[in-house]
This record gives sequence, C-alpha cells and structure tokens, in this order.
Amino acid sequence: MIRLFETNQLRQVTELEGMWDFAVIEQAAQGSNDNTDSPSSMVAGSDTITTAEPDYGYRLPVPGCWEQHPELLTYRGKGLYRRRIVIAKEAAALRFVFKGVSHTARVFFDGKLIAAHYNAYTAFAAVVRHVMPGEHTLTIEVDNSFHEGSALHIPNDYYTYGGLIRPVVMETINELYIERIGFIPQLQHGEWSARIEVAVRNVSVVEQSFQLRGELAGQQLQWDTASIQPGAELVVVGSFQVPDAKAWSARHPQLYALSCQLFASNGEPVEGLTAVDDLIERVGFRTVTTLEGRIQVNGEDIVLKGFNRHEDHPIVGAAFPLALMVKDLDLMADMGANCVRTSHYPNDERFLDLCDERGFYVWEENHARGLSLERMQNPHFIEQCAMVNKEMVEGHQNHPAIIIWAILNECASDTEEGRAHYKRQLEQIRKMDGSRPLTFASHHREKELCFDLADIVSFNLYPGWYGAEDPGELCDRARGWADAAGGLGKPMIMSEFGGDGFYGYRSPSRVKGTEERQADIIDSNLQAYGERDYISGMLIWQFCDCRVSEEGSWAIWRAQTKNSKGIVDEYRRPKLAYEIVRKHFKKISTTRD
Repeated sequence: MIRLFETNQLRQVTELEGMWDFAVIEQAAQGSNDNTDSPSSMVAGSDTITTAEPDYGYRLPVPGCWEQHPELLTYRGKGLYRRRIVIAKEAAALRFVFKGVSHTARVFFDGKLIAAHYNAYTAFAAVVRHVMPGEHTLTIEVDNSFHEGSALHIPNDYYTYGGLIRPVVMETINELYIERIGFIPQLQHGEWSARIEVAVRNVSVVEQSFQLRGELAGQQLQWDTASIQPGAELVVVGSFQVPDAKAWSARHPQLYALSCQLFASNGEPVEGLTAVDDLIERVGFRTVTTLEGRIQVNGEDIVLKGFNRHEDHPIVGAAFPLALMVKDLDLMADMGANCVRTSHYPNDERFLDLCDERGFYVWEENHARGLSLERMQNPHFIEQCAMVNKEMVEGHQNHPAIIIWAILNECASDTEEGRAHYKRQLEQIRKMDGSRPLTFASHHREKELCFDLADIVSFNLYPGWYGAEDPGELCDRARGWADAAGGLGKPMIMSEFGGDGFYGYRSPSRVKGTEERQADIIDSNLQAYGERDYISGMLIWQFCDCRVSEEGSWAIWRAQTKNSKGIVDEYRRPKLAYEIVRKHFKKISTTRD
C-alpha cells in the first residue's frame, strides 16, 4: 500500500512490492570504490551497469531491509536489487517512484543510469521515455555505508538500515504530467481559501501548452492556460475560495480530496478534450500560530503531549508495515498522547496519513542528528541538508497533522559557524512553507545562539538521568535561558527527557536501568511540566527502544547496542513507565485556559 487513499484515477499505478533479486557487492564491504571488471561490481560514477552479471544469490522482500536476512544481519556496504518488468504495450514514459532507499541509490533501467539519490527518508522519482513492449530490468544499487561523501548518515544513536525500506511504484505516464501538488490553507474573515501550487513536468522534446482543472470540497478549480518548455518543470499557482470547507482539528480531523486533471490543450479549448493525467492529494484546512507564548491550532491554545519515535523494529528494521504503524499510534493514543515527533528524519507517508486521519499532531524534522561543527563542515553538508529539506516540505506539506517543521537536532547551534547553517536552513523552509512554525531541539542550555531564529524554543534535557537536577527547577532555568537568548515571548517545548529502563529488569533498589527508576524519572518530569503553564509541549524520549550503530562509540554507551529509553521495548511490550505516562497525559489538558 502506497498511501491510505486513492492518488490517481487516470494514471496507471503499479506497486512493485514483492520479492526482488539481491546481490551483495563485496568491494563496498571492503571500502573499495575502484573500477573493476569482477562479476559483483558496478563501475563507480558510470552511467551504465557493468556487463558482468553479479551473483544474485538472495531473494529479498521490497519494501524491506537486507538486515532481515540471517546472513546479512550486520552487513554495511553496497548491494544490488533487481526486478524484471514486463510492459504489454509501448509507453510514452514510465515514472519510477522510490519512497525511501537507505541511504544512497543509483537506479538503472535496462542497464542505463536514470537517477541517483542521497538520503534514506525522502522520496524521489526517475522517468524513462519511449519504453517498448517486452521484458525490462530495473536495478537499484543501494549503499548504507558510512563514508566522507555522506554528511548526514553517520554512526549514530539509531541504526541506518540498508535496502529499499519504503514502497516502490511504477507509473505509466504521458510525456506531460503532474509532478506534485502543494496546498496551503488560509483563513480570512472566517472563510477558508487555499493557495494551490501544481508542478507540471514536460519530458518531451517539444514545447507544450496545457490547462489544469480540479475540485476541492465541492468547489471547481481552474488555472489559466500555460506553456512549458521541453525538459522543464513549471509551477502553476492559484488561490481559491472554499466557503464550505470545515476545519481540521484533533477533535474533528476533517479531510478533503484535492483532485487535479491535466489537459494538453495545444491552443485548443479544454472542453471536449480528454485529460492526459491526474493527481489526487488529501488535505485539511487549519491554521497554526504562535501568539503570546503559546501554540494555537485554529486559534485555540494547545499543549502537545507525546513521544519521540524512531521507525525501528527488530523484525522489520525501518521497513514498517501498515499494521505496525497502527499499533504504534494505538499505544500512544492509549497513553493519552496527542503528538509524535519524527525523530530524527521525515517519516513514511502512510504513518503521516494515519496521523491526518486520527487528528494526531506531528513535529516533523529533517535528517541531521547530533552533528558537531566538524561534521557540519563536511563539504556535502549544505547541499545534502538543502535537498532533504526541499524533499521533506514538497513531499509532506499537504499533511494537516504536521504542525511544526524542525531541523538539526542537537547540532552545533552554540557556535557562530553553526548559526549560519541554522539560519540558512530555517530561511529555506520558511520560504517554501510559511504556514507552520519552525523549531529545533537544543541541548546547549545557556550557550544556545539560535533561539532568535526559530518560532518555538525547544530543549532536550534529562534531569534525573544525566544529572540529579530537579525537573521543575531546571525547566524554569531553561525558560530563563531561552528568554535571554532571543526566545522571549516564544512558546517552549520540552522536546526530550527520560531515562533508560531495561525491559524486565526490576529491583526494589530502583537503581539506574531498572524499570522502577525509569518510571520515577518520567513521573517527576511530567509532574513538573504539567504544572507550568508556559510549557506548550512535552515529548518523552522515547516511544520504543531502538537499535543503535555499532560503529563509532555508540555501542560503548548503549548496552545491548540499543537505546533503551523507550516507554515500550523494541517489541512494543509496555514497561512500568507506561502507566505513569498514561496517568499524567490523561490528566494534563490538551488546551490552555
């Protein structure tokens, strides 16, 4: 399943879920990028796949992580996925959409390179023109290794899996097609309107004219006729009144289908023509503001109660099936949560679809966690961050559940050099989407230099675990640090707090690591934050235990090579802290008087 709703009625969409051939490229495991003629190699940087046939000795599921296979449990390096595709009749173009490849991909169609992409957690597409009937081969080279060319995927406090971790789609399209739709709701004088951007792409070799028509909440939409150059993308913008729209909220998550059809007019009237392409998005009307030190949705002050969540499970790795996504949300909702933070990367669209449907608030952030200034000086850092920001916002901006965009968790925001990066990225996202507040999670305490750049100030503090500080007193000090550092008058979120609790380790001593000590830490933190009316959110670290990198120093810091601060363990078994969270979250109001 690609999305939780129908995305097309005209465009032919084929999900490529199933078993694919897989080959390990041994040179990658040895760190070699040299050109070679050996059977298991692919020429680095070449636009064609080597003619020597690799040894496809495995059959792996897609979506999936190669760590699911008993012989690849810890494999880090390169691999080849291969799928045979049969085309019944000539296609003007095929568009392949990859929802997530971890972490670097090169895509080949019949041996020729058609796309390259970096970052596991954002989608990308590749188009092939004039595909003849018959059997064709789709091959994806995947690399999950850590090297200098990767600024964001590094040894970290979570695991970088390998593989086609999210769905793959094949679309049969015309050479003129809709690339994406962007929707921003607006409320003026009590009536809803929408700014709608439609990106149209022309992969043909001639100029084409077109017109777009659509529908939203009973309103007919129409854009002016436009022309697009060959090989170009054109974004057509329109603003439309939608008087009958009802607001999306946590209590009433009203959703609407936004449909758009593309007519290749070539100067002819659209009437009587048949649409050549279509795209359907699902949207909701709501506003998000940050006034008088609070966060508002549709003008109502809210309090975020929830969790930081990694897409990680011992059986499926990062390749989550829908049933497990639902399970996670069910458990969070059972504890009284109303918010989830996608730590520390954009999440699967289907999980975001579920949040839209259930009225679950989302803080979504880009992919960059715990990077030192030295790491941020990687020559690829600026470009790779800019791309993930662009793909995150363009790909996910239509989700009403996302009420906060965030960047650069616990990076070097305490330095002037780091500040330049924060400023650049916040400005980039604000330019793409000014309808949501921006934040970042800081652990620099009074040394923070970037709170003036954000709309919300957010702190990662761990009283009771990394120190013996009183949670309430530390929270008050944090409010003072924020006020003095450019955050005066801005909402404040406690974006991380918690402590380790090893599932099943219980002791009357209540020493660190026991479920009892973890429950005590969560209890004291939630008690303190619930009593402070300047707090607009409290997000526990973390929802579930997760695997961490064995490379680097993380395995030394994390017993059993996992972060064990989950309120449930990696198999979603509740710890003692589960009922503590439930007690507090059920008591704390979701709104401020």
